[in-house]
Amino acid sequence: MVEQKPRPAYTKFVEENMKRVLLQEYLIKEAQRAGFGGVDIQRTPMGTMVVLHVERPGLVIGRKGAAIKRMTEVIENEFGFENPLIEVKEVTTPALNPQIMAEKLAHALEQGWHFRRAGHATVRRIMEAGARGCQVVIAGKLTGERHRTQKFVAGTIKYCGDTALQWMHRGFATAKLKPGVMGITVRVMDPTSKLPDDIEFVTGEAAAKVIVEPVVLDSMQDIETVEVSPHARTRLKSVGEEVEGETLDIDKMPAADVAATGEAVPKPKRTRASRPKKEKAEKKEVKKAEPEGDSPPGDEDGPGPAPTPSPAPPEASAPDPPSTPKEGEG
Repeated sequence: MVEQKPRPAYTKFVEENMKRVLLQEYLIKEAQRAGFGGVDIQRTPMGTMVVLHVERPGLVIGRKGAAIKRMTEVIENEFGFENPLIEVKEVTTPALNPQIMAEKLAHALEQGWHFRRAGHATVRRIMEAGARGCQVVIAGKLTGERHRTQKFVAGTIKYCGDTALQWMHRGFATAKLKPGVMGITVRVMDPTSKLPDDIEFVTGEAAAKVIVEPVVLDSMQDIETVEVSPHARTRLKSVGEEVEGETLDIDKMPAADVAATGEAVPKPKRTRASRPKKEKAEKKEVKKAEPEGDSPPGDEDGPGPAPTPSPAPPEASAPDPPSTPKEGEG
Protein backbone atom coordinates (compact mmCIF):
# COMPACT_ATOMS: atom_id res chain seq x y z
CA MET A 1 0.00 0.00 0.00
CA VAL A 2 1.42 3.39 -1.04
CA GLU A 3 1.70 5.91 1.75
CA GLN A 4 0.16 9.29 1.02
CA LYS A 5 2.51 12.25 1.41
CA PRO A 6 1.36 15.07 3.70
CA ARG A 7 -0.14 18.02 1.85
CA PRO A 8 1.84 21.27 1.94
CA ALA A 9 0.61 24.05 4.21
CA TYR A 10 -0.03 26.43 1.32
CA THR A 11 -2.51 24.06 -0.36
CA LYS A 12 -5.34 25.35 1.80
CA PHE A 13 -4.71 28.96 0.79
CA VAL A 14 -4.47 28.08 -2.91
CA GLU A 15 -7.79 26.23 -2.83
CA GLU A 16 -9.46 29.09 -0.96
CA ASN A 17 -8.27 31.64 -3.52
CA MET A 18 -9.43 29.44 -6.40
CA LYS A 19 -12.90 29.25 -4.90
CA ARG A 20 -13.00 33.04 -4.53
CA VAL A 21 -12.01 33.57 -8.18
CA LEU A 22 -14.62 31.11 -9.45
CA LEU A 23 -17.28 32.74 -7.26
CA GLN A 24 -16.39 36.18 -8.60
CA GLU A 25 -16.72 34.97 -12.20
CA TYR A 26 -20.14 33.49 -11.40
CA LEU A 27 -21.36 36.72 -9.76
CA ILE A 28 -20.14 38.82 -12.70
CA LYS A 29 -22.16 36.66 -15.06
CA GLU A 30 -25.29 36.73 -12.90
CA ALA A 31 -25.16 40.48 -12.13
CA GLN A 32 -24.11 41.66 -15.57
CA ARG A 33 -27.48 43.21 -16.37
CA ALA A 34 -27.60 44.90 -12.96
CA GLY A 35 -24.19 46.57 -13.39
CA PHE A 36 -21.66 44.53 -11.44
CA GLY A 37 -19.32 46.79 -9.44
CA GLY A 38 -17.34 44.34 -7.29
CA VAL A 39 -17.65 41.73 -4.55
CA ASP A 40 -16.19 41.39 -1.04
CA ILE A 41 -15.95 37.93 0.57
CA GLN A 42 -15.34 37.70 4.33
CA ARG A 43 -15.22 34.75 6.71
CA THR A 44 -17.30 35.26 9.90
CA PRO A 45 -18.22 32.97 12.81
CA MET A 46 -21.79 32.88 11.50
CA GLY A 47 -20.73 31.87 7.97
CA THR A 48 -19.44 33.49 4.77
CA MET A 49 -20.43 37.12 4.16
CA VAL A 50 -20.71 38.03 0.46
CA VAL A 51 -21.16 41.77 -0.20
CA LEU A 52 -22.24 42.45 -3.78
CA HIS A 53 -21.90 46.00 -5.20
CA VAL A 54 -24.23 46.66 -8.13
CA GLU A 55 -25.68 49.65 -9.96
CA ARG A 56 -29.30 48.38 -9.89
CA PRO A 57 -29.85 46.13 -6.83
CA GLY A 58 -33.47 45.36 -7.74
CA LEU A 59 -32.41 43.10 -10.61
CA VAL A 60 -30.17 41.05 -8.30
CA ILE A 61 -32.77 40.60 -5.53
CA GLY A 62 -35.60 39.67 -7.89
CA ARG A 63 -39.31 39.48 -7.15
CA LYS A 64 -39.84 38.61 -3.46
CA GLY A 65 -36.13 37.72 -3.19
CA ALA A 66 -36.36 34.73 -5.54
CA ALA A 67 -33.15 35.55 -7.45
CA ILE A 68 -31.02 36.06 -4.37
CA LYS A 69 -32.29 32.82 -2.79
CA ARG A 70 -31.28 30.88 -5.89
CA MET A 71 -27.80 32.47 -5.82
CA THR A 72 -27.39 31.53 -2.15
CA GLU A 73 -28.13 27.87 -2.88
CA VAL A 74 -25.68 27.79 -5.78
CA ILE A 75 -22.90 29.38 -3.69
CA GLU A 76 -23.39 26.84 -0.89
CA ASN A 77 -23.76 23.69 -3.01
CA GLU A 78 -21.44 24.27 -5.98
CA PHE A 79 -18.69 26.44 -4.45
CA GLY A 80 -18.60 24.90 -0.99
CA PHE A 81 -19.04 28.05 1.13
CA GLU A 82 -20.66 27.30 4.48
CA ASN A 83 -23.86 29.23 5.31
CA PRO A 84 -23.41 32.07 2.75
CA LEU A 85 -25.07 35.41 3.53
CA ILE A 86 -25.47 37.70 0.50
CA GLU A 87 -25.74 41.46 1.03
CA VAL A 88 -26.50 43.72 -1.92
CA LYS A 89 -25.28 47.33 -1.89
CA GLU A 90 -26.08 50.02 -4.42
CA VAL A 91 -23.22 51.99 -6.04
CA THR A 92 -24.05 55.67 -5.51
CA THR A 93 -21.64 57.03 -8.15
CA PRO A 94 -21.25 54.51 -11.01
CA ALA A 95 -18.79 56.77 -12.88
CA LEU A 96 -16.23 56.36 -10.06
CA ASN A 97 -16.48 52.55 -10.06
CA PRO A 98 -13.80 51.16 -12.42
CA GLN A 99 -15.50 47.78 -12.88
CA ILE A 100 -18.80 49.35 -13.98
CA MET A 101 -17.02 51.73 -16.35
CA ALA A 102 -14.97 48.88 -17.85
CA GLU A 103 -18.17 46.89 -18.50
CA LYS A 104 -19.84 49.89 -20.12
CA LEU A 105 -16.82 50.54 -22.33
CA ALA A 106 -16.77 46.89 -23.42
CA HIS A 107 -20.48 47.09 -24.25
CA ALA A 108 -19.90 50.29 -26.30
CA LEU A 109 -17.15 48.59 -28.33
CA GLU A 110 -19.41 45.63 -29.01
CA GLN A 111 -22.10 48.03 -30.23
CA GLY A 112 -19.70 49.39 -32.89
CA TRP A 113 -18.14 52.48 -31.28
CA HIS A 114 -14.64 53.45 -32.42
CA PHE A 115 -12.13 52.68 -29.71
CA ARG A 116 -10.73 56.25 -29.57
CA ARG A 117 -14.17 57.80 -29.27
CA ALA A 118 -15.23 55.32 -26.60
CA GLY A 119 -11.96 55.70 -24.64
CA HIS A 120 -12.05 59.51 -24.56
CA ALA A 121 -15.74 59.52 -23.61
CA THR A 122 -15.06 57.14 -20.69
CA VAL A 123 -12.15 59.25 -19.41
CA ARG A 124 -14.17 62.47 -19.67
CA ARG A 125 -17.11 60.94 -17.80
CA ILE A 126 -14.87 59.66 -14.98
CA MET A 127 -13.10 63.00 -14.53
CA GLU A 128 -16.39 64.93 -14.57
CA ALA A 129 -17.61 62.72 -11.70
CA GLY A 130 -14.79 64.10 -9.50
CA ALA A 131 -12.02 61.50 -9.82
CA ARG A 132 -8.51 62.68 -9.11
CA GLY A 133 -7.13 60.69 -12.02
CA CYS A 134 -7.98 57.81 -14.34
CA GLN A 135 -6.40 55.55 -16.95
CA VAL A 136 -8.14 53.48 -19.63
CA VAL A 137 -6.18 50.79 -21.49
CA ILE A 138 -7.62 49.01 -24.53
CA ALA A 139 -5.57 46.09 -25.87
CA GLY A 140 -6.30 43.94 -28.90
CA LYS A 141 -6.63 44.13 -32.68
CA LEU A 142 -7.67 47.76 -32.83
CA THR A 143 -6.96 48.80 -36.43
CA GLY A 144 -5.49 45.75 -38.11
CA GLU A 145 -4.34 42.17 -37.76
CA ARG A 146 -1.55 43.15 -35.39
CA HIS A 147 -2.22 43.44 -31.67
CA ARG A 148 -1.49 46.77 -30.02
CA THR A 149 -2.38 48.81 -26.93
CA GLN A 150 -3.98 52.24 -26.65
CA LYS A 151 -3.90 54.24 -23.39
CA PHE A 152 -6.06 57.19 -22.34
CA VAL A 153 -4.83 59.04 -19.24
CA ALA A 154 -6.09 62.08 -17.32
CA GLY A 155 -5.22 63.55 -13.93
CA THR A 156 -2.87 61.92 -11.42
CA ILE A 157 -2.07 58.20 -11.62
CA LYS A 158 0.03 56.15 -9.18
CA TYR A 159 1.48 52.84 -10.33
CA CYS A 160 3.28 51.51 -7.25
CA GLY A 161 3.77 52.03 -3.54
CA ASP A 162 1.36 52.30 -0.64
CA THR A 163 -0.47 55.19 -2.35
CA ALA A 164 -1.38 52.98 -5.32
CA LEU A 165 -2.53 50.12 -3.09
CA GLN A 166 -4.70 52.37 -0.95
CA TRP A 167 -6.26 54.84 -3.40
CA MET A 168 -6.12 53.24 -6.87
CA HIS A 169 -9.09 51.04 -7.86
CA ARG A 170 -8.96 48.69 -10.86
CA GLY A 171 -11.60 47.13 -13.11
CA PHE A 172 -11.27 44.71 -16.01
CA ALA A 173 -13.66 43.58 -18.74
CA THR A 174 -13.50 41.96 -22.18
CA ALA A 175 -15.20 42.90 -25.43
CA LYS A 176 -15.83 40.12 -27.97
CA LEU A 177 -15.58 41.54 -31.49
CA LYS A 178 -15.25 40.02 -34.94
CA PRO A 179 -11.41 40.49 -35.22
CA GLY A 180 -10.92 39.02 -31.73
CA VAL A 181 -11.25 39.67 -28.02
CA MET A 182 -10.24 43.09 -26.59
CA GLY A 183 -9.13 43.52 -23.02
CA ILE A 184 -10.19 46.69 -21.19
CA THR A 185 -8.54 47.89 -17.98
CA VAL A 186 -9.76 50.95 -16.07
CA ARG A 187 -7.90 52.51 -13.12
CA VAL A 188 -9.48 55.28 -11.06
CA MET A 189 -7.95 57.31 -8.21
CA ASP A 190 -10.34 58.00 -5.36
CA PRO A 191 -11.47 61.66 -5.08
CA THR A 192 -10.78 61.61 -1.32
CA SER A 193 -7.20 60.39 -1.76
CA LYS A 194 -4.40 62.20 0.07
CA LEU A 195 -0.97 62.13 -1.49
CA PRO A 196 2.21 62.50 0.59
CA ASP A 197 2.99 65.88 -1.02
CA ASP A 198 -0.44 67.44 -0.34
CA ILE A 199 -0.25 70.58 1.84
CA GLU A 200 -3.15 72.01 3.84
CA PHE A 201 -3.19 75.64 5.05
CA VAL A 202 -4.83 76.16 8.43
CA THR A 203 -6.69 79.48 8.83
CA GLY A 204 -9.06 81.07 11.30
CA GLU A 205 -9.57 79.69 14.81
CA ALA A 206 -7.77 76.45 14.00
CA ALA A 207 -4.62 78.42 13.11
CA ALA A 208 -4.79 80.34 16.41
CA LYS A 209 -4.73 77.06 18.33
CA VAL A 210 -1.72 75.81 16.41
CA ILE A 211 0.40 78.96 16.93
CA VAL A 212 2.47 78.76 20.09
CA GLU A 213 3.68 81.90 21.87
CA PRO A 214 7.49 82.27 21.84
CA VAL A 215 9.35 81.73 25.10
CA VAL A 216 11.80 84.55 26.08
CA LEU A 217 14.58 83.72 28.50
CA ASP A 218 15.65 86.30 31.09
CA SER A 219 19.38 85.69 30.81
CA MET A 220 21.58 83.88 28.37
CA GLN A 221 25.23 83.07 28.65
CA ASP A 222 27.61 84.52 26.13
CA ILE A 223 28.46 82.23 23.25
CA GLU A 224 32.07 82.45 22.08
CA THR A 225 32.20 80.24 19.03
CA VAL A 226 29.56 78.27 17.18
CA GLU A 227 30.64 75.78 14.49
CA VAL A 228 28.10 76.20 11.71
CA SER A 229 29.77 74.20 8.93
CA PRO A 230 33.25 73.07 7.95
CA HIS A 231 33.55 76.10 5.67
CA ALA A 232 32.05 78.82 7.87
CA ARG A 233 32.30 79.96 11.50
CA THR A 234 30.16 82.43 13.38
CA ARG A 235 31.31 84.25 16.49
CA LEU A 236 28.81 85.83 18.87
CA LYS A 237 30.19 88.20 21.48
CA SER A 238 27.10 88.84 23.61
CA VAL A 239 23.33 88.60 23.50
CA GLY A 240 21.69 91.29 21.39
CA GLU A 241 24.69 92.08 19.18
CA GLU A 242 24.78 91.46 15.49
CA VAL A 243 26.16 88.21 14.20
CA GLU A 244 29.62 88.51 12.75
CA GLY A 245 30.08 85.87 10.08
CA GLU A 246 33.45 84.88 8.75
CA THR A 247 33.62 82.65 5.72
CA LEU A 248 36.75 80.55 5.42
CA ASP A 249 38.18 79.49 2.10
CA ILE A 250 39.25 75.88 2.36
CA ASP A 251 42.04 76.43 -0.17
CA LYS A 252 43.62 79.05 2.14
CA MET A 253 43.18 77.08 5.38
CA PRO A 254 46.23 75.54 7.04
CA ALA A 255 46.75 71.79 6.83
CA ALA A 256 45.64 71.23 10.46
CA ASP A 257 42.26 72.93 9.87
CA VAL A 258 41.72 71.04 6.66
CA ALA A 259 42.41 67.75 8.42
CA ALA A 260 39.88 68.68 11.11
CA THR A 261 37.15 69.12 8.50
CA GLY A 262 37.63 65.55 7.32
CA GLU A 263 38.23 66.53 3.70
CA ALA A 264 41.50 65.69 2.01
CA VAL A 265 42.42 68.73 -0.05
CA PRO A 266 45.70 68.13 -1.92
CA LYS A 267 48.11 71.03 -1.95
CA PRO A 268 48.67 72.26 -5.51
CA LYS A 269 52.18 71.78 -6.89
CA ARG A 270 54.01 74.89 -8.02
CA THR A 271 56.22 74.78 -11.09
CA ARG A 272 58.37 77.36 -12.71
CA ALA A 273 55.62 77.98 -15.25
CA SER A 274 53.06 78.65 -12.52
CA ARG A 275 55.33 80.98 -10.49
CA PRO A 276 53.93 84.53 -10.31
CA LYS A 277 55.45 87.11 -12.61
CA LYS A 278 56.19 89.44 -9.71
CA GLU A 279 58.31 86.82 -7.98
CA LYS A 280 60.18 86.11 -11.21
CA ALA A 281 60.92 89.82 -11.66
CA GLU A 282 62.24 90.12 -8.08
CA LYS A 283 64.61 87.18 -8.54
CA LYS A 284 65.96 88.70 -11.73
CA GLU A 285 66.67 92.00 -9.92
CA VAL A 286 68.48 90.17 -7.11
CA LYS A 287 70.70 88.31 -9.57
CA LYS A 288 71.60 91.55 -11.32
CA ALA A 289 72.54 93.21 -8.02
CA GLU A 290 74.96 90.39 -6.96
CA PRO A 291 78.67 91.21 -7.61
CA GLU A 292 80.60 89.06 -10.03
CA GLY A 293 82.97 86.69 -8.23
CA ASP A 294 84.61 83.35 -8.49
CA SER A 295 81.39 81.56 -7.62
CA PRO A 296 80.41 78.71 -9.94
CA PRO A 297 77.87 79.47 -12.62
CA GLY A 298 75.16 77.41 -10.81
CA ASP A 299 73.81 78.20 -7.30
CA GLU A 300 71.15 76.76 -5.05
CA ASP A 301 68.33 78.51 -6.88
CA GLY A 302 69.33 76.98 -10.20
CA PRO A 303 71.82 77.28 -13.01
CA GLY A 304 73.18 80.78 -13.51
CA PRO A 305 73.16 82.70 -16.73
CA ALA A 306 75.55 81.52 -19.41
CA PRO A 307 78.74 83.66 -19.67
CA THR A 308 78.64 86.08 -22.57
CA PRO A 309 81.69 85.87 -24.87
CA SER A 310 83.99 88.94 -24.90
CA PRO A 311 84.07 90.82 -28.17
CA ALA A 312 87.03 89.94 -30.45
CA PRO A 313 89.70 92.67 -30.95
CA PRO A 314 89.50 94.49 -34.27
CA GLU A 315 91.92 93.26 -36.94
CA ALA A 316 94.92 95.53 -37.65
CA SER A 317 94.63 97.14 -41.03
CA ALA A 318 97.65 97.24 -43.37
CA PRO A 319 99.47 100.64 -43.64
CA ASP A 320 98.82 102.66 -46.74
CA PRO A 321 101.74 102.67 -49.28
CA PRO A 322 103.68 105.95 -49.52
CA SER A 323 102.36 108.17 -52.16
CA THR A 324 104.77 109.07 -55.07
CA PRO A 325 105.25 112.76 -55.84
CA LYS A 326 103.72 113.95 -59.02
CA GLU A 327 105.64 115.58 -61.78
CA GLY A 328 106.19 119.23 -61.29
CA GLU A 329 106.00 118.99 -57.53
CA GLY A 330 109.26 119.63 -55.86
